[in-house]
Amino acid sequence: MAYEKRISGRALDEPRKITANAGVIKKADGSGYFKIGETAAYAAVYGPRECHPAFMRNPKMGILRCNYSMMPFSGDGERVRPGPSRRSKEISMVTKNALLPVVDLKEYPNTVVDVFIELPETDAGSRCAGICAAAIALADAGITMRDVVPAVSVGQVDGTIVVDLDGAEEHLDENAAADIPLAMVPSTEEITLLQMDGIVEQDTLFRALETVKPALHNIAEAQRRAVKECYQQQAGGDAQ
Repeated sequence: MAYEKRISGRALDEPRKITANAGVIKKADGSGYFKIGETAAYAAVYGPRECHPAFMRNPKMGILRCNYSMMPFSGDGERVRPGPSRRSKEISMVTKNALLPVVDLKEYPNTVVDVFIELPETDAGSRCAGICAAAIALADAGITMRDVVPAVSVGQVDGTIVVDLDGAEEHLDENAAADIPLAMVPSTEEITLLQMDGIVEQDTLFRALETVKPALHNIAEAQRRAVKECYQQQAGGDAQ
């Protein structure tokens, strides 16, 4: 039987409820918060600052470092072990690669921009939420960027393409569900992250990529709005 009615009651192309804010961590150079459904991510940016260790410095441009971490009791299953894991290192790497195409670090040679991402609450789509929060934080820090980077999953459940799988959909029979985390540069629709958990046919993948684009553009608008509102609040406070 085809998956025609989602467990959550959402439309097939409808993402979960989104909340986006900038400037949420006062002592950071830039920060962002992004929540989609029951998955929430905070991101804090520090820098550009002197790069240590020295051998990592690039005399032509700054470097970007990302650190992704889930808090011990962020999920509804077993306690997440604190400290780096193979999964967190992998997500840190793909997060950096998803953001690098929009970040211009040529103005900051021999420096580093550090992005720390923490997830206090997770249901599904944690790496995508982290990327969304990190893009907001980088913009809030005043890092030169040519666009934001929205991210969300798309996939297939029982042969039906759906946008933004939730935890219940991800945990359906492994042969019935495929999850595809995706990040995109909205202005060019350049894909900066494309991963897959599960199996889909090639034509289904291409249809899924087209189906998810409106949701990605909507997320990008929420990211831009969060940064703009934060800037307006700061400007209003400075004027008083």
